[in-house]
Amino acid sequence: MELRDVDLNLLLLFHHLMAERRVTPVAERLGITQPAVSNALARLRRQFDDELFLRTPAGMVPTPLAEQLAGPVGEALALIHRGLNPPTSFDPARVRCAMTLAMTDIGEIVFLPALVERIGREAPGVSLSTVRSSAVHLQDDMAAGRVDLAIGLLPQLKAGYFQRQLFRQPYVCLFRRGHPLDRPGLTLADFRAAEHLVVLSAGTGHGKVDERLKRAGVERTVRLRVPHFVGVGHILQGTDLVATVPERLAQRLAGPFGLTWRVHPVELPEAPIKVFWHAKAHRDAANLWLRGRVFELFADPLVAPA
Repeated sequence: MELRDVDLNLLLLFHHLMAERRVTPVAERLGITQPAVSNALARLRRQFDDELFLRTPAGMVPTPLAEQLAGPVGEALALIHRGLNPPTSFDPARVRCAMTLAMTDIGEIVFLPALVERIGREAPGVSLSTVRSSAVHLQDDMAAGRVDLAIGLLPQLKAGYFQRQLFRQPYVCLFRRGHPLDRPGLTLADFRAAEHLVVLSAGTGHGKVDERLKRAGVERTVRLRVPHFVGVGHILQGTDLVATVPERLAQRLAGPFGLTWRVHPVELPEAPIKVFWHAKAHRDAANLWLRGRVFELFADPLVAPA
C-alpha cells in the first residue's frame, strides 16, 4: 500500500478507536457524528481488506491486523503531533495539573513516599494518581494520554514506547526477625523445609520467579497465596511464613514490620525495573519533568540507561 493512498484522517480515527474501543467517545473526540465514524471505519476496512474492529458487548475488539498496525500508526501520529506542537516551557512552581503513573503495589511502596515528597516541594500544584500496571488497557491508556508513565517490570510495553532502566534488583527471602531461619547462610534445604507465602502477581513480570522455581525442581509447602504484595509485611510479621520478594521491597518492609531477609538459595534472574512512556509524550514538557524527577530519585548511577 502506498502512502499516497492513505487518508491521514482515517489513521487518526483508527488510533482513537484503538484507545477508546467505542464509537461514541471517538465521535465526540473528533467532533463528528457516529454515522461519520462508522462510514470512515467502513473505508478503512475496504482499504486494508480486514474488519479491523469487531463489535462485541464489551466494545470494539481489534483484529490481529489492527493490533499489528497500532504501534506504527501511533508512532507516526506522535511524530507529526510533535512536529506541529513544539514543546513549551514547564514551570513546576506555577503549574496546576494531575498526572497518572501506572505501577504495582510494590511500586507504590518503593517509589511513592520519596516521589510525593519531592513533587510536593517542587510543584505544589501537581497531584498524582496511580493505576495498576497490570491493567488490561494500559497500552491504550498511555497512547491516549490517560497514563503519563509506567514503572516496573513490564514486558508487554514494546512498540511505540520509550523506556529507561532504573535498576536491576535480585529476589530475596523475607521473614520475621527471630524466625527459625534468622541465621547466616540460608540453604536450599532450609528453603524447601519452610512454609511459604506466595504472591500471585498476574500481569507483571514477577510471575516468572515461580516459573523459575518450578523449572529448577524446587518444591515448597505453600501455606498461603495472595493476589498482591501490599499485605506481605503484616502477614510475615505474625507468622513463620517465608516470602520470595524483590530486594527493594524487603528493604522497605523490614523496619516497619520487624522483618529481615537473606540471599535467596535459588539462582533467580534479577528484575530489570524500567520507566516507560509513550512516543506521543516523548517531548511533552510535563512528562519530561516528571520522568526527570523519577530518574533523579531512583536511577542507579551504575546502571546504564536501557
